[in-house]
Amino acid sequence: MRMWCQSCREEYKEKDAGTCKECYEEASETEEELKREIEDLKAKVSFLRLCPPVDPHLPNTNADLLLYGVSESHEEAKSTLTPAVPAHRAVLISRSPVFKAMLETEMEENKSGMIKIYDVSYEVLRSFVKYLYTAEVLLDEQMACDLLILAEKYQVKHLKSFCEKFMTSKVNNENAIASYAFAHQHHAKQLIEAALSSIIENISTLTEREEFKELLERDPRLVVEIYEAYLTRQVNTAEK
Repeated sequence: MRMWCQSCREEYKEKDAGTCKECYEEASETEEELKREIEDLKAKVSFLRLCPPVDPHLPNTNADLLLYGVSESHEEAKSTLTPAVPAHRAVLISRSPVFKAMLETEMEENKSGMIKIYDVSYEVLRSFVKYLYTAEVLLDEQMACDLLILAEKYQVKHLKSFCEKFMTSKVNNENAIASYAFAHQHHAKQLIEAALSSIIENISTLTEREEFKELLERDPRLVVEIYEAYLTRQVNTAEK
């Protein structure tokens, strides 16, 4: 008996529930993508939920805290402050357990209303604060690295995950080694897996690169892990 797919109207022979194999697989992928989007939205809502009411836009003149980026010049032995980025105490406390501990105790930052964050530019600091308010930020590869470092330092898990997903999507043959080392340094599991997979797939060419040799000198443990993962994949492939 001739059967027709209800989705694409193509003829098929299997006795499926009115759908050919291609359309069924496409629908399944779409369903999984929707599930991921829903989970992402739930996480975003949870991140943005606050106990006290706060203006959802960037902080204005009513903000009760000032954040400064600090860069240190070793040659001149002095520190330079970036322009201040205002923020509400309630937002920082609700987003970060580090800020919470800092601003609910007798620490100097709580008394002065000033928080100094070292080795961060004004642009990165402003993007960091913006994310704490909106859970949105425009990323490029450098900004994602800088914000992931800040997110780890202040335990803003939602931002760290956001940056890690972006960096994972950008892993390629050119940046796999650097991404792998960075991911290990900052405990970014998803990025570790993506970078390691890329390295293994191109190991014959990547091991000849200067950055691989530098990694061997700087952290031979990571190189051992790469070869162990490569050999494990070879064994599994042979068994199959």
